[in-house]
Amino acid sequence: MAHFAQIDENSVVVNVIVAEPDKIQQGFFGDPNRWKQTSYNTMAGQHLQGGIPLRKNYAGIGYTYDSQRDAFIPPRPFPSWILDEQTCLWQPPIPPDHAGQTWNESTLSWS
Repeated sequence: MAHFAQIDENSVVVNVIVAEPDKIQQGFFGDPNRWKQTSYNTMAGQHLQGGIPLRKNYAGIGYTYDSQRDAFIPPRPFPSWILDEQTCLWQPPIPPDHAGQTWNESTLSWS
C-alpha cells in the first residue's frame, strides 16, 4: 500500500488515498496519469525516517504538483512569501524575531 494524490487539470491536489500501486496503474480510481505517489514521511525534501524523500512534501488537498520540480507545493500563505527551491515550502520575506509571531501582509512585518 502507498499514498497517492489525485491532481486535476491544473495540477492541484483534489484527493489523497492509500491504495495498491497496481490498482492506480490499472485505472481503478480513474485516469492513472492523474495520480502521483506521495510519501507520508516526506517533508521539506527530507524523509523523516531516514529513507529516500519523495516529491519534496507529502501532498495535501489544495497543494500543487509541480512537474518540473517533481514536487508537491502547499498553497502560498501570503503573496509576499517566496518559494524555497530546496524544500518547496513558502518562506516569509523576512524571518521572525522569535516564535509565536504573526505575519502582517499589509505592513510586511511580524508582530
